[in-house]
Amino acid sequence: MVDLTVNGEKRQFASPISVEQLLSKLQIDSKKVALERNLEIVPRSCYRDTMLKEGDRIEIVHFIGGGNRLNKSVEENIADCQLVIGTSIFNSRLIVGTGKYRDFEQTRDAVIASGADLVTVAVRRVNITDKDQPMLVDYLDPERFTYLPNTAGCYSAEDAVRTLRLAREAGGWTLVKLEVLGNSETLYPNMTETLDAAELLISEGFQVMVYCNDDPILAKRLEDMGCCAIMPLAAPIGSGLGIQNPVGIRLIVEQSKVPVIVDAGVGTASDATIAMELGCDGVLMNTAIAEASDPITMAYAMRYAIESGRLAYVAGRMQKKRYADPSSPLHGII
Repeated sequence: MVDLTVNGEKRQFASPISVEQLLSKLQIDSKKVALERNLEIVPRSCYRDTMLKEGDRIEIVHFIGGGNRLNKSVEENIADCQLVIGTSIFNSRLIVGTGKYRDFEQTRDAVIASGADLVTVAVRRVNITDKDQPMLVDYLDPERFTYLPNTAGCYSAEDAVRTLRLAREAGGWTLVKLEVLGNSETLYPNMTETLDAAELLISEGFQVMVYCNDDPILAKRLEDMGCCAIMPLAAPIGSGLGIQNPVGIRLIVEQSKVPVIVDAGVGTASDATIAMELGCDGVLMNTAIAEASDPITMAYAMRYAIESGRLAYVAGRMQKKRYADPSSPLHGII
């Protein structure tokens, strides 16, 4: 008999088995998962020859994504208002999360209504008990939407790096969103751990979009390190408070040569518009749509808020004045 721990559950097998045999017994498609044995990733090419031993701890994670576009020139991006992040191009400047919805049907409908083509996904264990449980990939086609693996729920650089290594193994992603949280009460970023994780991930070939606070000094350090997008918070995650430090975010925008994407704290369409009018390249949101009374209608609102805010920024707003300035000419008055 061989005792294994698979995704936190004790499992007993009559004889030693390989990784390939384990996945077969669990009816899991090896092409759709990444597998870790005792904190070490097992490459797919080694599944057949890797024998599992007594006491091994196995983690099997999943989600399927893709859809990265071929790179284009900066001039083309300016002309058609597309968003370039790393080596990928997106038609929408709105990035949406896929959590907190009533069900996957509502998730799908909201994402479609938003017009987003980049969606964040969390890395979670495969449900090995209920193999018929629906999966996100069944509702959001990875050929239509680009999946952005993130490290939601990670409180250390070690956990974040481990999570994204598994994500790359599962789907081949290199474009990822890094967030390392400080505590469960505020969900503010732990910038010391974030810097450590970003440096290691970049050295391993990841294109790192990084959640951070609204400090221009640290934002610049992350950019100089090689992060492909800076993602300052507008307010605490899920708070809906809107832009709390427009001065700080504007300073980050003015100094950055990579995209600046407001991440966390947006509550309604006007918040998204303000972020875009500050010159941000995009906005990432989840709760603002998912917890609206009507998520689908709110998704449409956010879509148009992003577009109008971007157009207003490109157009250049009028200067603020201390006194009135009549819009009708004064000469020729009757």
